[in-house]
Amino acid sequence: METNNTAQEMATTTANVITAEALLEHWQGHRRLSRKVIEAFPEDQFYTFSIGGMRTYAQLTMEMIGLAAPGIRGVAFGDWTFSEPALDHSTPPPATKAEVLNLWDLVTEYINTLWPQIPAQRFQEVEAAFGMYENTIVGTIQYLIDNEIHHRAQGYVYLRALGIEPPYFWERQ
Repeated sequence: METNNTAQEMATTTANVITAEALLEHWQGHRRLSRKVIEAFPEDQFYTFSIGGMRTYAQLTMEMIGLAAPGIRGVAFGDWTFSEPALDHSTPPPATKAEVLNLWDLVTEYINTLWPQIPAQRFQEVEAAFGMYENTIVGTIQYLIDNEIHHRAQGYVYLRALGIEPPYFWERQ
């Protein structure tokens, strides 16, 4: 009698469902959309508008920036350090929305610069991001993307409350 090892083989085989390049493009697509949300805010409302005690969108944007820059450095090199103000997301935003957008763009370039330096096997390594959140590197990247989506959704709520049509969520080009 011949044994069928297909199920056993499938259980021990790793399926790669997305390439590193596709994951980067996915993340950068979300960053492009988040940038459009920042652009949609009137300057004064970006710094002052809030609902239900939530942080302003300028503060939420600084959290996204404050996680992405040290996050990609940690992903690439295992250096998860960042200053205490960034840790509690209290780094004040620059004085103008244009400066915030410039900072956003610098972080985007930083991600693009460090990404090719990530060895393929690194994505499956397990580390405690920022010394606290143990996960695979790919899982940490997914968290960084999810965190951005979460805060962008808050921005959508703010924009709608201000009577502004937010960008379509699928427009990531």
